[in-house]
Amino acid sequence: MSFLKNIKRPGIVKLHPAHILLLGFLALIIIGTLLFMIPAATKDRHHLSLIDALFEATSAVCVTGLAVVDTGTTFTLFGQIVLLALIQVGGWGFMTSGILMFIVMGRRIGYKQRMLLQESMNAFSLQGIIQLLKRVIVITLIVEAVGAVALALRWSQEMSVGKAIYYGVFHSISAFNNAGFGLEADSLTKWVGDPTVNIVITGLFIVGGIGFFVIADLFEKKNLTKISLHTKIVLAFTLLLNVGSTLLIFALEYHNPATLGSLSTADKWWAAYFQGVVTRTAGFNSIDISQMNLSSLVLMMGLMFIGASSGSTGGGIKITTFAILILTLWAVVTNKEDINIFKRRIPSSLVFRALSIAVSGVIFIFVIFFLLTITEQGAEMHLIAFETVSAFGTVGMSAGLTGDLSPWGKILITIMMFIGRVGPLTMAFALAIHSKKANLRYAEEKILIG
Repeated sequence: MSFLKNIKRPGIVKLHPAHILLLGFLALIIIGTLLFMIPAATKDRHHLSLIDALFEATSAVCVTGLAVVDTGTTFTLFGQIVLLALIQVGGWGFMTSGILMFIVMGRRIGYKQRMLLQESMNAFSLQGIIQLLKRVIVITLIVEAVGAVALALRWSQEMSVGKAIYYGVFHSISAFNNAGFGLEADSLTKWVGDPTVNIVITGLFIVGGIGFFVIADLFEKKNLTKISLHTKIVLAFTLLLNVGSTLLIFALEYHNPATLGSLSTADKWWAAYFQGVVTRTAGFNSIDISQMNLSSLVLMMGLMFIGASSGSTGGGIKITTFAILILTLWAVVTNKEDINIFKRRIPSSLVFRALSIAVSGVIFIFVIFFLLTITEQGAEMHLIAFETVSAFGTVGMSAGLTGDLSPWGKILITIMMFIGRVGPLTMAFALAIHSKKANLRYAEEKILIG
């Protein structure tokens, strides 16, 4: 009967929200690819190849920051504006950007659009979803404007005013959206010990990385005792990871002459802080990543896998997922049935979802990593692993492999960036064959594990 119904309504195809999100991001990537292939987008007036344009567009829409060409020397002003537009729309998410256009045009936002927006933003419920979207837009514009002004004032001391303003706007948008694209070939290494650049850039991507829900919650409650459990977990684990990663990078790279070893003590701390906190979210760097010790790269891979917060512009399995996994492990070790934190109990449904996200993320990373070992046979294994995890976490850091990727390698990293942006569980759900929920439950039987 369902088959007959579909025949009667040939023009209607029902898609799950996960499919719509995937198609929306794909549409943005295709548009960006076509724009990058226009000769006017590149300074030599020779358009990028299809694979390079696809890679750059995917990196921008997925707010990653990996690049196969140098942004500052390859793209014209038009090309760089296209890049910024893709970063901004990709950071918001295509549904947020689409609903914003509806609001501007005075169009009514229906129930279906609200459902898609909820799925896109990982919101708890439909209640107040449009109000949250408006807050997201306002918060984004205010934070990016403040960051742009601060950076422009700093860079006006060594550049022309016009160039300083443009640099400020570009890097502010890129940083807040956790994209990591820069206009200098060596990213931010020129300002490794500059307090203003370090504080502003890290402030931007930390605010963007903790998520719009946390920002809105802090503004609304104005009292740390009344904030939601989600906000408490995000802030606590963000602080823990940022402090821990800073101290570890400082210790691991202290005597490395190619990174921190040649810097003054103050600059060592600035570099360790910047590289420690940037790793989970954005692809900027203030020291040469390719010269870092293997132990530091392994640490950074772990941080990139964790990523930013849910509802943010960052990627990874998300910090709340990591928190739930750690709390679950602790509950098992201490023989507790409930998973508790801050005098609240985490529901078992969230534990299953966290485990699903982490496992699906590991599977996707392993598959892409395995395929890259075939296509990039001349590359060292740890460089391939670093590139793969960086793409999954939409971080955009590279230890020097990106520019040497083969055409097939570029395609694989492009796929990894896309998976990282839409989320491993959303991707797995979209690829799965869905069936109706069964009412039948089978008999339970235990198996040996561990």
